[in-house]
Amino acid sequence: MADTVTLDPATTALVLIEFQNEFTSDGGVLHDAVSEVMDKTGMLANTVALVDKARAAGVTIMHAPITFAPGYGELTRHPYGILKGVVDGNAFVKGSWGAAIVDDLTPADGDILIEGKRGLDTFASTNLDFILRSKGITTIILAGFLTNCCVESTMRSGYENGYRVITLTDCTAATSVAEHDNAISFDYPMFSEPVESADVASAL
Repeated sequence: MADTVTLDPATTALVLIEFQNEFTSDGGVLHDAVSEVMDKTGMLANTVALVDKARAAGVTIMHAPITFAPGYGELTRHPYGILKGVVDGNAFVKGSWGAAIVDDLTPADGDILIEGKRGLDTFASTNLDFILRSKGITTIILAGFLTNCCVESTMRSGYENGYRVITLTDCTAATSVAEHDNAISFDYPMFSEPVESADVASAL
């Protein structure tokens, strides 16, 4: 993006979507599906570096994992689409290693854990909006999985809810390079300011 990013840390939150072992780590149910894009963008290392800088600058750090009770009673008995893959793979079960946030991004004191995420849009089944508004946050920066799924759904809702939305093109990953690139090229500019993490870091 040609424009220089300007940020006020006091009114900015960095929302980390599903940086959980199922995606991020060898042995995770969905890791092989996203590892190509993760490697291409260096997204995990980029995110860790940005979180450290953002936290030090006073940006609110929010973690938004997705978890389900064993048996997936929170979901329809006939899941389809992306959530069918989660159920079929027995992924993101509360209390399991796979559902845990990756060690590199373990929440620090002062970080906020957004609880209740059961679907794609982080706003939909959580108190994210309430927390953001109560803290006076007007800008949300999004990173995580999947570029064209949970991150995109959250981006669209953030846009609709009146937030300034910044999406980190090198801190997101999808199940293929084509899907990742397509979302960033065609969808992200409609609902956000797509930027690289270095642009955000330099603005802090």
